[in-house]
Amino acid sequence: MAVMIGALKESAPQETRVSLTPEIAEKFAKEGARVTLERGAGERARFPDSAYKNVAWAESAAAVLGSADVVLTVQPLTVEQIGQLKAGAVVVGFMQPHARAAEVRALKERRITSFAMELVPRISRAQSMDALSSQASIAGYKAVLIAASHLQKFLPMLTTAAGTIRPSQVLIIGAGVAGLQAIATARRLGAVVEAYDVRSATREQVKSLGAKFVETGVSAEGTGGYARELTAEEKARQQEALDARIAVADAVVTTASVPGRPAPKIISRAAVERMRAGSVVVDIAAEQGGNCELTRAGETIEHRGVQVIGPVNLAAELAYNASEMYSRNLFNFLKPAIPKGELTIDWNDEVFAQSCLTRDGAIQHGPTAKALGG
Repeated sequence: MAVMIGALKESAPQETRVSLTPEIAEKFAKEGARVTLERGAGERARFPDSAYKNVAWAESAAAVLGSADVVLTVQPLTVEQIGQLKAGAVVVGFMQPHARAAEVRALKERRITSFAMELVPRISRAQSMDALSSQASIAGYKAVLIAASHLQKFLPMLTTAAGTIRPSQVLIIGAGVAGLQAIATARRLGAVVEAYDVRSATREQVKSLGAKFVETGVSAEGTGGYARELTAEEKARQQEALDARIAVADAVVTTASVPGRPAPKIISRAAVERMRAGSVVVDIAAEQGGNCELTRAGETIEHRGVQVIGPVNLAAELAYNASEMYSRNLFNFLKPAIPKGELTIDWNDEVFAQSCLTRDGAIQHGPTAKALGG
């Protein structure tokens, strides 16, 4: 029988994205799958119910959860929602396993097969499934717009009858997907941009976007496309070099994070106090504890004339495009498992094997299993 794929209206506060857009609902239907959707699921992302075709509408989230073979989500399901899943269901979405112990245990106890999109391996074949990257690119773009709107200066150089306005200095810390998008956006807006990443391999990427790479003498090449954690000595050397650049920046955007761990502290209180009054720090890593010592998630504080902004869920602020990108990631991930519209997961496929969080009553992801005691 054809697999039933379901999606919900996200219930998390301030979450405006939807996991299944009209475009992707049509694609699943063409693959032979059936689709069920909670009414109003896409409205906050500006996808009205009328835009969806070939969809079986459900009047509640519980109705979707109780009938779908595969449930697509943006935010993790709650413990209550996990309890409403049909036996043998599969859940695909962001799972945040390092912060959702109760939910992971519920998935395990109900013997639900779950795939965490943040665990999709960073290999060439899986680039089209990389939801972390697609959503991070939106965050990097939006962070620079936030900085520009809070900065009481022009970003570009302007030549006027009243004289020349010098361009703003912008420093981007972290040159992953979010950082590179932030660099590109700040350059488009006319700022003079510097950037730093502990991975020296990003130097050429930074330069290709027209920014200057900040040299600190510290390299932290890691595995899987991520940086390794720095030693105490390396952190001290990095801090000294970065503090000098932070002090002269008009705006600093920080994007550094390590999956499953608190964000590294890169900007100290003392570094903020060296910045000029009127400067701005936008900390994309606020939800993971922040790269700045003063960051408070979801808040904007002012410290000695410097604004420190801790935005959360930036991708949801561009919900339409964010949903389009995320929904495509989910489709590309799931398509190999639904040949002829029937669910068939190849557990020898490294993409499915490595992104699996729970299966057959066990936690498959090693670090999460260790953190939860087995």
